[in-house]
Parts: sequence; structure tokens; C-alpha cells
Amino acid sequence: MKNYIVRKYQSTDYLTWNEFVANAKNATFLFHRDFMEYHSDRFQDFSLLIFDENQNLKAILPANRLEEVVYSHQGLTYGGLILNEKTKLQEVIEITFNLLHFLNENGISTLNLKQLPSFYAKFPSEEMEYLSFILNAKLVRRDSLSVLDLRTHYKFSKDRKQTINRGVKNELIVKEESSFELFWNEILIPNLKQKHQAKPVHTIDEISFLKSKFPNNIRQFNVYKEDKIVAGTTMFIYDNVAKPQYISGNSDKNELGSLDFLYDFLIKEFKHKLYFDFGPSNEENGRKIKEGILFWKESFGARTMVQSFYEIETKNYSLLENVLL
Repeated sequence: MKNYIVRKYQSTDYLTWNEFVANAKNATFLFHRDFMEYHSDRFQDFSLLIFDENQNLKAILPANRLEEVVYSHQGLTYGGLILNEKTKLQEVIEITFNLLHFLNENGISTLNLKQLPSFYAKFPSEEMEYLSFILNAKLVRRDSLSVLDLRTHYKFSKDRKQTINRGVKNELIVKEESSFELFWNEILIPNLKQKHQAKPVHTIDEISFLKSKFPNNIRQFNVYKEDKIVAGTTMFIYDNVAKPQYISGNSDKNELGSLDFLYDFLIKEFKHKLYFDFGPSNEENGRKIKEGILFWKESFGARTMVQSFYEIETKNYSLLENVLL
């Protein structure tokens, strides 16, 4: 078993970290330090860098710590061990052995992995799915994501086509906007408060800051009826995937057909991507599904892929010692 050097991220690693993210096979802009650190006051950062004996950076782990548990990462949609495309399974076994040994030696009992869904990766990248099995990891959650493969001959259901046509007849217009305030203040915040007694994860200031850092990745689309906003979505755009991060419409959304009209526009707008991710429809850590929302997503042609969440006891690093025969 080769030795690797594992150490915590420091501010002086900013450029090194971001360069690795830019060239990794299973990373997105969410792992850039500018994105990770917008909410640094909410989390105790415990991001790690893993180097080989020649000081070559081989892997990173975006993470935060809460007492004796390290999470990858509670402030992000997904996490996991980030690798470059040249890294092979044997190296990942050795890297993971050293990573878990480091965590165990530093008083961390558990590593919680929030895996990157496979279709976000640029290259095959399920090494940790396999190693989670070897490490006797506990599967604590699995979300079902509704995903439209834009390379297939997908079809909208009859109901979706009718509602999209309703939007056309109502002369709805979709516009891309540089500001989030209209959508946030008139649609998103009131709806979340009324329906769920909740607030958006990002404040207007936070999402505006993030857009200033990632203008090509974070984009706002609003739907208008006679110059009045009736719906909108904030899109997160990745290398292979387009994903509505926030979507909401006013109380007339069904009569106007605004959300279906918007999704039809967005699917066409991002048809050059590989996937359109409608996201999960789950509650109770993946054990329940909101049937109506799932039906709506699947009526666009979306089908199921999964995101897995694992708990790994760091003391189990020894289980990796004799995997290779």
C-alpha cells in the first residue's frame, strides 16, 4: 500500500485547488472555492488535499466537520472524492486507505459521503461506489432523480403538450435576466413562505454574488404575461447537465401553463447538453416520493437515476489492505 500525504486545505491552496477542480473528471463549479466559501460562516471547513510521495496532487475532498463526523459537504448538493481522469482504481484504493487512516488518526469516527450523481461526471467515476461496498459503508439515503437524456427520442405526454400550447395561446414570453430580485421577491420567496414556511437556501445577495463569480453557470429565466412576471427559474449550468435550481410560478400557473411553457423553452435552450436534471421528488431521506411532482417530471420524458449517501466508519480503512490480489 503506497503512502499518500493528506492535509487540510489552507487559503494558500486556493489556486492549486481550483486548478484541480477545473481538470477533474468528476467535479463541477460547485467545488470551486469561490462557491464553497460564500457560506463559510455556516460550516467548519475540513476540505482535504491528497498528494502522492512526489507531491503531485491526486485527489481532493470538499468537506466540513461537525464534531467527530466529516461531511462531503453539507453546504453543497453533492460531494465525494474528486479525482482526475488518469487516476485508476488501484490508486483510488490507496488514496482512500490513506484518507480514512488520516481521519481516524485525527479523531474523526465517520465520513459521510454525498455522492456526485454519475451523469454529472465527465468520465466514468464510480470508484467510491465500489469502495463503499468493500468498506461496509451504510447506505443512509438514496434520492431518485428525474433526468431527461437529451440524446434520446424523448416525448412529452399529451397533457404536457396541451399545457405548453396553453402558454402559447396566453402569449407568454420567456426572458433571460441579469437580476434575481423580481423572481425572488415576487414569486419565489412568497411561494416558499406560503407553501412550506421556508426560505430559499440562497439570499438574493448570495445568489447575485455567485452569479458574479460564475456568470456562465448561473442564469435566471423569467416568464412574463403582458410584462408581468408569472413564473421563473434559476438555472445551474454544468458541463454535461442543465438543472433548474429554483423554479416557481404564481397562483395562475396552471391556468396560464407558465411552468410547462418555461420547461419546454429550457429543454430546447439547453438541448446541446447531455442531460436535463429535474432533480429529486423525495422526502424522508429518499424513502418517500411526492407522486404528483414525479408524475409531472416524467411526463416530460424524464426517467430515474439515483444519488447515494453513505456513512463510512473511518476505522474500516484496514479493509482496503488486501483488496488487490
